[in-house]
Amino acid sequence: MDIFVIKGGRPLSGACRVSGAKNAVLPAMAAAILADGPVEIAGVPHLRDIGTFEKLLGILGADVSRSEAGDGRETVRIVNGEGRKAEAPYDLVKTMRASVLVLGPLLARYGRARISLPGGCAIGARPIDQHLRGLEHMGAKTSLSEGYIEAVADRLRGAPVYFDMKTVTGTENLMMAAVLADGVTVLSNAAHEPEVCDLARLLRAMGADIEGEGTDEIVIHGVRSLHGARHEIMTDRIEAATLLLAGAITGGDVTALGADASAMGAVLEKLQESGAEVSAVPGGVRVRREGRIRSVNVKTAPYPGFPTDVQAQFMAYMCLGDGFSIVSETIFENRFMHVAELRRMGGRIDVSGNTAAVKGVEGLSGAPLMATDLRASASLVLAGLAASGTTEVLRIYHLDRGYESLEKKLSSLGADIARVKE
Repeated sequence: MDIFVIKGGRPLSGACRVSGAKNAVLPAMAAAILADGPVEIAGVPHLRDIGTFEKLLGILGADVSRSEAGDGRETVRIVNGEGRKAEAPYDLVKTMRASVLVLGPLLARYGRARISLPGGCAIGARPIDQHLRGLEHMGAKTSLSEGYIEAVADRLRGAPVYFDMKTVTGTENLMMAAVLADGVTVLSNAAHEPEVCDLARLLRAMGADIEGEGTDEIVIHGVRSLHGARHEIMTDRIEAATLLLAGAITGGDVTALGADASAMGAVLEKLQESGAEVSAVPGGVRVRREGRIRSVNVKTAPYPGFPTDVQAQFMAYMCLGDGFSIVSETIFENRFMHVAELRRMGGRIDVSGNTAAVKGVEGLSGAPLMATDLRASASLVLAGLAASGTTEVLRIYHLDRGYESLEKKLSSLGADIARVKE
């Protein structure tokens, strides 16, 4: 297995391009199931989760290919095959929760779906009851049998659907199910995330009738069929935040090229509160920091609130603050697994329920660390960049699920980080 070896204490500086957003690519790939023609998704990064999703679409009968543009970025082309299989097997779904996104498209296009209950990071239960209840409102019959979700419907019917809680994948799944339904579907208390809006743009390019994305209410008028389309995927706001925090935690000057400041308001605001200088520059976002980090409080919330996917990275940053900060996690119930590792580096963190109290220290010390999930991995890398001495981060396969060549990007900014065999 690969590990990262990091020699910390170097301020990072320079500019680095942000990859396409994994959390936008996966629903876009699922949406290709709905199309009668080829769907091309440009700007797709090389990530484990995307490779897994490509395999899943292949099992479902699609022809999936990649091509490289002159700028080094890749385009994924998906063409539905004849006699599509409508079952997503456990062997693939267990590794990636986003596999459940094929449920809505398969049901809408083929009237049936059999999907293994999803797996993924161990950061909480993340139930899919909102997905199933919404599909039932639209006329589907669903059941759970031997670890599989089974759903059938001759043709889905438009219906009002109210989400009891904000759910990004639930909103995306029902959007995709509704585009081919008979009649009008209204999704209330829908997720506002930019990735939801990115999916709506693709579906509209395919011929769907959607309005209201980015608000509490999304209205979809069903159509009989969708055609192929080409779509430029949005950049990854979580990767952008991680790169900017790498600059801030090391007292450096980093520009995330391609980052969209309008999609990162909560993170950039907290960086400014912490004493960093944040500015939107042509083609990206720049962060500079001098002097001691100011401790600030953070509470995760659905978009446009502070993203749960940046909580671990920001906690690592707060470990070097000038006082106390309170980090509250409201989205997932088991997302403080990085705390024990940060403590091993000298971080002073006390956890009570969904709240962590962080008392800033003058410095962190390198140590051997064990990654436990995707974003926890990133937090340990950031801590290692700022720490004195050498840090080893084990089990970085978690990180490879969501970050494309992170060590190369950080090296280009001046970090001493290497991927080596354990």
